[in-house]
Amino acid sequence: MQIGIIGAGGMAAYHAKGFSLAGADVVGIADPNEQRSEAFAALHGIAATYRTMREMKTQHPDLDAVSIVTPNKFHAPLTIEALQMGLHVYCEKPPARNASEMQAMYDAAKRSGKLLMFGFNNRLRPESKAMASYIRQGEVGTINSAQATWIRRAGIPGFGGWFTDKELSGGGPVIDLLHMIDLALYFMGYPEPKCVLASTFHDFMGNASFKGPWGIADGKGKMDVETACHAMVTFKSGQCLTIRNSWAEMNEREVVSVTFQGTKAGGKVERLFGIDGVDETSVDSAVLYTEEYGRQVNRNIITEKDETMGRISNAMNFVQCLEDGIEPVNTPEEALILMRITDAIYKSSETGSSVMV
Repeated sequence: MQIGIIGAGGMAAYHAKGFSLAGADVVGIADPNEQRSEAFAALHGIAATYRTMREMKTQHPDLDAVSIVTPNKFHAPLTIEALQMGLHVYCEKPPARNASEMQAMYDAAKRSGKLLMFGFNNRLRPESKAMASYIRQGEVGTINSAQATWIRRAGIPGFGGWFTDKELSGGGPVIDLLHMIDLALYFMGYPEPKCVLASTFHDFMGNASFKGPWGIADGKGKMDVETACHAMVTFKSGQCLTIRNSWAEMNEREVVSVTFQGTKAGGKVERLFGIDGVDETSVDSAVLYTEEYGRQVNRNIITEKDETMGRISNAMNFVQCLEDGIEPVNTPEEALILMRITDAIYKSSETGSSVMV
C-alpha cells in the first residue's frame, strides 16, 4: 500500500511512523515549504518530496491514500480533492472548521466509496481502549451524563500564527482540543444532539504569561479566537454532556479527561500534567466507580502509558482497515455530529441563547 503525506506539520511524524509500522510504504511528502518537506523526508527516510498533492499523484499513479496534516482551513478542500482523485484519506483533527465543510467531505466520501478517517487518536490510548471494553461489555450500563475536559492554565499555541486566526483554524480550544468531546461521545454511543448552551471567553490572548511550551513561532496575524469555553449539550436520547475546553484559564494545571455516570457504574479516563503541554510530566489513569456486595468500590484499570496518546495506533488503524478489513475506529458520520456540536457552541456563545442542533 502506497501512502503520501500532505503537510510536514508536527503530527506528520506520527502518521509516517504509524503507516510504516502497519506495513504501508510512505512514498512522498508534499509541502509548499520545500525546506521543511526536505528536512522531514530526510528525518523519516521518505524518498521523494513534492510541492502539491497533485504533483505527488502524477509521479505515483499507484498511490492508494494520503494523509492531510495542514492548517484546518485546508482540510476540507484537500480531502475532497483527494477523494475525487480516487484516494483514501486520513485527515488530522479537527475534521474541518465547521459542519458545512464536514458535510461536503462526508458527501465526497460517499460518492467516491473511499475510506475517510480522522485523527481522533485519544480513542486508542490504552486507558481509553480499556474503558471502552468495559462499556461495550455492559459493565457500565447506560451512560446518562458525561463531562469532557481539556483545560490548560497556560497553553496558547503562539500569538498571531494560524492557531489564533479564526479564518485559518476555525476557532480556538473548542476546535483545537475537541478530542475529549469526541471521546465522551464515543463512550456514550455518539447520540444525536438536541440542544447546546455555551459561553466562550477571550481573556489572556496575547499575554506571554499564558503561552504554551511548543515553540510555535509568533506571526503578525490575527488573534480572534476564544481562549476558553464552557458548554452543556443535551441529546435526543435524554443523555447530557458538559464541556470545558481552554488554552488559558485560571486552572490549577492541564487536565485531559472524560468522566461519566452510568446506570451500573461511573468512570474516568484522565491525563494529569505536571507542566502544561509537556507529556513527559503527565500521569495517566482509568478507574471505574461501582458498587459490589453493598459497598462503594473504585476499580483502577492498569494500562501501559502511551506517550503518543494513541496517535501512532490511530494511523495504523487506517492502514489496517484498508489492508486487513478491520473496522475503522472513527467514521465521517461521527465527525459530522461533532462539528454540528462545535457550530452550536459558537452560535450559542454569540447569541447568548441555547441553540437547537
